[in-house]
Amino acid sequence: MNTSEIKIRKATEADSEKLWVLMRDLAIFEKYIDVFAITPEIVKEKGFRKNPPDFYCIIAEDNENIAGILVYYFLPYTAQNRPAIYMKELYVDEKYRGQKIGEELMNALKEEATLNNCTQIKWTVAPWNDSGKKFYERLGAKENTEWLNYEWNV
Repeated sequence: MNTSEIKIRKATEADSEKLWVLMRDLAIFEKYIDVFAITPEIVKEKGFRKNPPDFYCIIAEDNENIAGILVYYFLPYTAQNRPAIYMKELYVDEKYRGQKIGEELMNALKEEATLNNCTQIKWTVAPWNDSGKKFYERLGAKENTEWLNYEWNV
């Protein structure tokens, strides 16, 4: 399994079941599996059948396997009067880590941002995810310490 076999592309509805598996694996990794309410049918409906979709996804494909996913959506209205992209999930299957697949997915997202006239890509990282933080910093991303995240459960 080397990266020459890996193909980066936008996900299609046919990928829904395999996308869901990696979304579930991410929920386990990030310790929110107990509240994970996504099903393969929800992935199909919200990501591919709904117009516009609730999310977009770029995948790293190794033959019939999905090695990694990057889920994102657009923030159409910003102070810069240009859209931004919010990256919701980036996950590379354990057996594919260390092959720069995450970097390839991030570069594909950067291209998507440029194509859509976006000024920024934003995301959050769990404070305990040191390898994730190092990865993003290696790409040149900066931690935004000016804002705090809040949640209001309704």
